[in-house]
Amino acid sequence: MVDIEEDSQLGLESEEEYEELSDGELQEAFAKGLLKPGLNIPLEEPKKAVNNVEGLKKCLADFKKNLPWVERLDLTNKPVDDVLAKAEGRPSNDDVNPEDDFQREMYFYRQAQATVLEALPKLKKLNIFTKRPDDYFAEMSKTDQHMQKIRKKLMQKQVAMENSEKAKKLREQRKFGKKVQVEVLQKRQKQKRDMMTAVKKYQRGMTDKLDFLEGDKEGKNGPASSKKQMGKRGGPSSKRKYKDQKFGFGGRKKGSKRNTKESHDDVSGFRAKAAHGKGGKKFGKGGKNKRPGKETRRKMKSRK
Repeated sequence: MVDIEEDSQLGLESEEEYEELSDGELQEAFAKGLLKPGLNIPLEEPKKAVNNVEGLKKCLADFKKNLPWVERLDLTNKPVDDVLAKAEGRPSNDDVNPEDDFQREMYFYRQAQATVLEALPKLKKLNIFTKRPDDYFAEMSKTDQHMQKIRKKLMQKQVAMENSEKAKKLREQRKFGKKVQVEVLQKRQKQKRDMMTAVKKYQRGMTDKLDFLEGDKEGKNGPASSKKQMGKRGGPSSKRKYKDQKFGFGGRKKGSKRNTKESHDDVSGFRAKAAHGKGGKKFGKGGKNKRPGKETRRKMKSRK
């Protein structure tokens, strides 16, 4: 706050007049040097530190309990010697840099070792066991009902995981089955194309081999059975021989029924009765064909 002397210099007789000062008046006072920065900030006095030894001892005596060491299990000791320093032949240094995490943690570790080495003989002397027996059963912190709920949840989770794995395997099997099915269909289509190509080559006289027929038989009955059948027959069947005799075996097929000069001049197989409709074959289900064909009618008109 502003001191009394400065208030008197500004001509302020009360706090009300001080609060009613306008910004312009405060700026003029600050320009004249009557106001200084920090005068309006309240300053707290530092707390006085009191070392009341008698009071502290009295408080300690109030809550202190004279219990045996077994109930307290408190030990105050220094850390054990640094084994690594001894092995390296350098003196053990207990001065620890608090900023070094590794040194600080190792100091705590060696201090815990010293505490264990001092406490175990005391506990054995007081006939207190320090190792858990083999048949030791501790009391459960959770009730049996709570553990049953946990077990039920774990079983449900395990069943859900198994169902998920089964569904995943089924999806993979379906994908694999579809893949195999597609491969089989592609293989069949390829075999069909190869068969059609071989048939076309045979029809055009580009080859005289019938291996594609044997391959078809092998696909149905197997190669062994087809060989046995060929061995039993001893050659082509009578049907095959008749077809070979009638239609020929190999050679060019396209245009084979076309007339030549010799076949056009050869009229040995011509029958007038059959050609003019006077005899020969009978057409229809029952009676005669009363009306001759179109070609026959045309020839009859040309003769007239």
